[in-house]
Amino acid sequence: MENRTGDPDEALLTQSRNGDPAAFESLIRKHQRMIHSLTYRMTGSLADADDLAQETFLRAYRQLGSYRAVSKFSTWLYRIAINLCLNWRQREKLRVEVHANWAEMQSGAGAWESPPAGSELNGRLHAALLKLPGKQRAAIMLTIYDGLNHAEAAEVLGCSETTVSWRVFVARRKVKGWLTHERF
Repeated sequence: MENRTGDPDEALLTQSRNGDPAAFESLIRKHQRMIHSLTYRMTGSLADADDLAQETFLRAYRQLGSYRAVSKFSTWLYRIAINLCLNWRQREKLRVEVHANWAEMQSGAGAWESPPAGSELNGRLHAALLKLPGKQRAAIMLTIYDGLNHAEAAEVLGCSETTVSWRVFVARRKVKGWLTHERF
């Protein structure tokens, strides 16, 4: 298959498609941190992030034959991970429970009352991000945290650049309002 994207992963992809499990393992190692980071920011839970990151790579492996190289492999992985996270969010009806689990995990045995300097704002920001609807959170995570431009984020999310811009705008406004007017 012709490398139309200039994708640095193309050689490993070709080897993986030809049945080389070590090549796909190299792809996992290369992109694992990026995908795990995204799934954690989308869920707020390390356990769920671990599961969703693992499921992302399992799906990618099973669907490797359907990857058409019209976008970079990393973009394709992002799309799989985002879709899994959005589906997870739909099934996850109790957001408060997810936030409580995250806060409990971060507290490390009840030390939440006296967090280190700066961590209160980080905790409040993370809690505010978890309150966002999934698609707005995904737009923020991809553009702000992962540094994708709006065109790349649109490709991952399967929507227009305008939609990504609007989601980022609305999400920023909501988070700013929550951080300014509410106490977490």
